[in-house]
Amino acid sequence: GSIIIWASGYDPGAAFAALFQGSFGTPKAIGDTLLKSTPLILTGLAVAYGFRAGLFNIGAEGQLFMGGLAATALGLALTGTPWWIVVPLMLLVAMLAGAGWAFVPAVLKARIGAHEVITTMMFTYIARYIVSWLVNGPMKAEGQIPQTNALDASAQLPRIASLFSEGAKEAIAFLNLGRGHMGILVALVAALVIWLLLKHTTLGYENRAVGFNRWAPETAGISVQWTTVKALCISGALAGLAGATEVMGVHHRLFDSFSSGFGLTGIAVALLAKNHPLGVIPAAFLFGALAAGAGTMQFQADVPQKIISIIQALVIFFVAAEEIVLWFVRRRQKEALS
Repeated sequence: GSIIIWASGYDPGAAFAALFQGSFGTPKAIGDTLLKSTPLILTGLAVAYGFRAGLFNIGAEGQLFMGGLAATALGLALTGTPWWIVVPLMLLVAMLAGAGWAFVPAVLKARIGAHEVITTMMFTYIARYIVSWLVNGPMKAEGQIPQTNALDASAQLPRIASLFSEGAKEAIAFLNLGRGHMGILVALVAALVIWLLLKHTTLGYENRAVGFNRWAPETAGISVQWTTVKALCISGALAGLAGATEVMGVHHRLFDSFSSGFGLTGIAVALLAKNHPLGVIPAAFLFGALAAGAGTMQFQADVPQKIISIIQALVIFFVAAEEIVLWFVRRRQKEALS
């Protein structure tokens, strides 16, 4: 990354110093990193869970859109309802919407072998245009901007800073985390639950067994088709939850293209984490920090934000390069033995 920055005519030291300042330099910067990391943890979990069953859910973005749509529709319908009722219901409905959006590709994969990469990608386009149509038509709020009405305060995820008094925030500056919201807690709990599910439950065992070998589990009485459907629906539910946290914690309303590619970046997060649910957390924080600090890097060091995309691509490349290096090592070992 430094070589690319230097070759582009910029100072790598100043660039990375500004990047770190924008990601972790102040409590508000840390809050922005948490803000960017929250949906990435959930979409990373979605992709990783599918990968563990041998499925490539490239449609997490579409499932995220449907989760955000379902959460918004329910939140607007339940305006005035106490938060302890409406918030859990919105999260649950978002998960059901994401799972439902993954259900048809899952059945197509299980029954006729239709490749999930194609079907989930096509469903992503459908989801994006459904949301676009709704915010420009039936659900559009008054005004020129294509968006829905704002969610009631009881239907929003509170900011972390709002949980503390002003006196406490002044005494402990770290508590003033800016836009960071409680969705990060939802994401961390989801990661823990998925880890426990994969490691200690029959459902997780079946998921991992099918991922290792799609034919051998059948001899143990595991239905590969049913496991495929369950895995892709759980993956979709996690992506739908990511959409809910974005709507409830960041925007407080639904609008066209409210996701900035979180579903696609979740693929990179899952690859970096080697599909481990707990490994998704630091991987998401890395990509979240890069996204949060990109603006500061451009403002202070005059380095284009596109450099961040190059660095993210390099991370993915070197993760993938591990298998290439191991292949060369094994080849040299075989040559030495012969």
